[in-house]
Amino acid sequence: MKYVLLLMGNMADDRCGESEEGPGVEEFMAFDAELEKAGVLAGGFGLSDPEDGTSVSKASATAEPVVTAGPYAESREFVGGTIVLDVESFDEALAWASKCPGAIGGRVEIRAMLEF
Repeated sequence: MKYVLLLMGNMADDRCGESEEGPGVEEFMAFDAELEKAGVLAGGFGLSDPEDGTSVSKASATAEPVVTAGPYAESREFVGGTIVLDVESFDEALAWASKCPGAIGGRVEIRAMLEF
């Protein structure tokens, strides 16, 4: 089964989820290598800063889209990246999420992928 680890950061942190004591690029690269060696890495990617984002919303199917530059204003948290795992169970996904450097000073959300 495939699970997505959503690497969550906090807008209050000047370094977009990386605290002074938190993980850097090297820790994430080592974690990715460990996932690859275990044969459970199915994909993933990092995302640019929330300020680079643009949101599109519509009140209904026929309404004109509303386009807003920058992060969603009411949210302090943001998704900084994803890691896709192909594992046997939720417990295995949880074990990998617990090892993820993104959990240090941030949060890792685990979501099952729905494949249609």
